[in-house]
Amino acid sequence: MSAQDTQFRIPDVIGKDIARALENEIVFCDILPDTRLTEEDIVKKFGVSRSPVREALRILKQEGLIVMASRRGARIAPVSVDDLDEVYRCRICLEVLAAELAATNRNSDDVEAMKAGLKELQTALPSKNPRLFFEANVHLTDAIHQSTHNATLKRLLDNIGKQALRYRYLAYARSPELMDKSVEYNREIVSAIISQKPRHAQSLTEDVLESSWENVRARIDAFGGDLPAAANAP
Repeated sequence: MSAQDTQFRIPDVIGKDIARALENEIVFCDILPDTRLTEEDIVKKFGVSRSPVREALRILKQEGLIVMASRRGARIAPVSVDDLDEVYRCRICLEVLAAELAATNRNSDDVEAMKAGLKELQTALPSKNPRLFFEANVHLTDAIHQSTHNATLKRLLDNIGKQALRYRYLAYARSPELMDKSVEYNREIVSAIISQKPRHAQSLTEDVLESSWENVRARIDAFGGDLPAAANAP
C-alpha cells in the first residue's frame, strides 16, 4: 500500500469509529433528538481533523440517525410517531423474512450462536438494566440475521436497524416489563428457527414486533411526540 493510499484510508477508518461512538450516544439518548451537531464540537470532542468528522456525519446521515438541512447544519433525527411507523412497517417485513430464511438456512454454527445470544439475554434479565438487556437483545438479533445466509437481506436489515435502535431501547427503558416478555418471545423464536419451522418463526416474529411497535407508539404519544430527557434511565 502506498503512502497516498494510507492517507485516504486513515480518515475513513477513523470516521467510522467516530460514527459508531456517536451512534451509541444517539441510541441511548445521551444526545437527545433534534440536538445540533457541529463539526467544531466533534473535532474538539475526539481530537481529530475535520475530514474524519465529515465522514462520520455522512455515515450517520446515510443510516438515518441525523438529518442535514441548509442553514441548520446537522441535527439528531427526531423521534416521532410518523418516523416510528415508517421504520416499523419496513422492519417487520424484513424481520419476518429473516425469521423464515433463518429457519430454512441455519447451520450448526448458527444454532450455537443463537443459543449463546439467548443465554446472554436470559443472563441480563435479572438486572433489569435496560441498556444491558438491550445490548444482549441486539446480539441475539444479529445472530438470527446471520443465520439467514442472505447478504442482501442482512444489508437491508442493518440499514433499517440503525433507525430502529432508538425505538427498541426506548421500549425497554420505559416499559421494563417488556424484558420478561422479550425473553419468552425470543426463546420461542429461536426454538422455531432451530426446529426449522419457518412459518411458526415468521408468526412469532411478526407478533413480537407489532407488540413492540404498539408499545413504543403509545409512549411517544404520551410525551407529545418528544423523547423525554430521562429516557435512558431505568
